[in-house]
Amino acid sequence: MNTKHLAVRAVAALAAATMAIGLAACGSTDAQSGAGGSSSTEILFGGDNGSPTFTKNFNPFSSSKRTGINFIYEPLMVVNSIDGTEKPFLATSHKIVNPKTVEYTIRSGVKWSDGQAFSADDVVYTFNLLKTNSALDTLGVWQHIASISASGDTVTFNLKDNDVPAVKIIDQQLIVPQHIWKSVKDPVKDTNATPVGTGPYKLGTYTPNQYTLTKNASYWQAGKVAATSIVFPASNKALDMVNKGYDWGYMYMNDVQKTWVGADKQHNHYWFPPGGTVSLFPNLTKTPYNNVNFRLGLSNAIDRAAIAKDAEEGYVDASTQTGLLLPNQKSWVNSSIPNSGVVKQSKTTALKYFAKAGYTEKGGKLVDSTGKQLTLTVTVPSGYSDWLRGIETLQTQLSAIGISVKLNQPQPAAYTQALNNGDYDLIVASFGGTGDVYTDYSNLLNGEFYQPVGTAASANFERYKNSTTDSLLAQLKATSSTTEQKEIVNQLQEVVYNQVPVVGMFYGGLWGLYSTKKFTGWPTEKNPYASPSTWTSQVLMVVTNLKKA
Repeated sequence: MNTKHLAVRAVAALAAATMAIGLAACGSTDAQSGAGGSSSTEILFGGDNGSPTFTKNFNPFSSSKRTGINFIYEPLMVVNSIDGTEKPFLATSHKIVNPKTVEYTIRSGVKWSDGQAFSADDVVYTFNLLKTNSALDTLGVWQHIASISASGDTVTFNLKDNDVPAVKIIDQQLIVPQHIWKSVKDPVKDTNATPVGTGPYKLGTYTPNQYTLTKNASYWQAGKVAATSIVFPASNKALDMVNKGYDWGYMYMNDVQKTWVGADKQHNHYWFPPGGTVSLFPNLTKTPYNNVNFRLGLSNAIDRAAIAKDAEEGYVDASTQTGLLLPNQKSWVNSSIPNSGVVKQSKTTALKYFAKAGYTEKGGKLVDSTGKQLTLTVTVPSGYSDWLRGIETLQTQLSAIGISVKLNQPQPAAYTQALNNGDYDLIVASFGGTGDVYTDYSNLLNGEFYQPVGTAASANFERYKNSTTDSLLAQLKATSSTTEQKEIVNQLQEVVYNQVPVVGMFYGGLWGLYSTKKFTGWPTEKNPYASPSTWTSQVLMVVTNLKKA
């Protein structure tokens, strides 16, 4: 399965999440080419569609927008989800005046692709457009902003509360031109068929089977853009990626070394960094899952390395039990937690904790005080073959200590409803990968997201509630001191390690595929300047970093 959902639950939705993609000839600035024979100056791109045809939607606020939109429109800053660093784009810098006020200096000399000048007024207009049309506010920026104003090249955001993490959310909002959008009658439903952006590309030819972006010659850093065009075929089949010579794609491939690399050992490469922590979410409103000793028993009963290997073919590592996404967030590791939070399988330790929770071993079965065997039902979405492989391994491991494990496999829509509403005992889900440590922990633990079972939650799906933890999150939200942040994050790691609100299993990968036949400079493990994800503004960092081979 394609696991885009691992990367961006707070920034993109579970749908972007679950992912992850007759070709018509298309035009480029150099030559006519099709998906079967691209020119040496264009990128053949895979990762925008999961069906044979496209719907034309270049509304940058739409949940069903084309991936190509991220090459057309730019945000104030691009956040690298690997390490959380910010790269200036339409803003040259920002200053946190205090925890409730942030000022952005807007870049001068930028033009929209129709030739008109970009200014701070466009930034203010865009954010006010989201305020007026809340359905467009897919990042939830107005959950944080009290007001916005501009003075010259400075845009000031006044926040509703002490809210330092809001900066990275504001960073990522795509900006639209006031002179175009002020005439749009219904900005929620409009498909923006002729997009005008500040980005490195603009829309060229378009058909339901394939579309092309061509280089924006007036782009403010056009000299850094090596590819003259990007071609988006509707197909995203693995065989097309291999046989038709794609340059860039996002896709999970079985035996990627043989399938992708083997097709062109000199040029085809991949990078699968972690994009989230795939975990067992216990329903903390139910017995026995509300018992911390029971959860500690589960945590010690499983072999995470074996689960990771079987689920993802060894592409990713077993997770720690701290809530951190490693190695991405290695600078935050709490050195006082044993083995950096790695929990090794131990039947002895697991049985000790289960005994404290009221379950003992008898006749090869783990039973309660009445002699009834412990039976667990784990929900995993149908079609998520990698998650299912991992859970089948977990099923075998728990059976070995006398626990009966049943699998519930609803269709993805029903799975999402069960997750949101708390309609499960144990459910496989993921968290983290936003690029911001506060957001990752808040989405997992914050009581602000708590909803009773039966009411849809937007985060904190396991229904964790702890006033001390909420206080830590509030402190982290209010400080810009790295020393204070480190101290608080150390404590949040201890919460996840000791209280086990979820049982981490393995890191879900970001399935980046690329070829160096025509272009070099792709993000890699050794040069992780951007994530290999293809559905966020991080693609701007990639196309301005590539060089002709």
